[in-house]
Amino acid sequence: MKWLRRKQDEQPQLSLEQQRAEKLAELGAQLWAARQEKSLSLEEMVAMTKIPWRLLQAIEEGNLNDLPEPIYIQGLIRQFADALGFNGAEFSSEFPVVSPQKKLQPVGESKSISLLRPFHLYLLYIFVIICSISSLSQLLNHAALKADQETTPLINQEAVAADAPPKPIKTESVSDITKEKNNQSVQVGVTLKASSWIRVVADGKTQFEGTLPEGTHRVWKAQEQLTVKTTNAGGVLMSVNQQAAKKMGELGEEEEIKIAARPQL
Repeated sequence: MKWLRRKQDEQPQLSLEQQRAEKLAELGAQLWAARQEKSLSLEEMVAMTKIPWRLLQAIEEGNLNDLPEPIYIQGLIRQFADALGFNGAEFSSEFPVVSPQKKLQPVGESKSISLLRPFHLYLLYIFVIICSISSLSQLLNHAALKADQETTPLINQEAVAADAPPKPIKTESVSDITKEKNNQSVQVGVTLKASSWIRVVADGKTQFEGTLPEGTHRVWKAQEQLTVKTTNAGGVLMSVNQQAAKKMGELGEEEEIKIAARPQL
């Protein structure tokens, strides 16, 4: 038993990056399923959240590489969740931003403070006050000298800045989002409302074949054509190119759907 417990303790822990990737995939799948149940497209979510289309898609697909820093990812998840009726703050708090760190107080620090006598403390206070006054005096002198030296250049810089044209602001319009979407070939997402056997063929190659449990969310892409076949069409919600998801058919019914890629514009 001791040997078994020791082996369990020695199992490697997931890195912070792996924890973020797994949690993002889990939260993204929940957001995707909630959006499909409300029959909302990503374009409608862009209008509601003011978040670019590609970032919303990256969150739903759990694509950590296409997203900004973790602290911003948490904020995006909160906005996305709020728009779908979740408690955004509570929902996004599950995404790890920083790793927990144990703060240990040095043992010698508390002992050294307790050994100081009142007389020692009095000398310490005087020393701190003298250092503070000296530092403040030097800081004020330096600031005054720097202000005198920069008065004339500052006036010249302000004059040049007034004549300079304003810097262009980079904006991302709806047309940019649409263009980015059109550059994709074809994408299919499925959510299992009941356990179902599924086979997915992308560009002539089988990407998946097997039984998926209830609640599973998967996404597949292809350059030319995607074929999805199931033996329980009523238990499978399918979304094509991020549109509203629909049932593939009736419960217990076998169905095969082929989706061709849209021509590039």
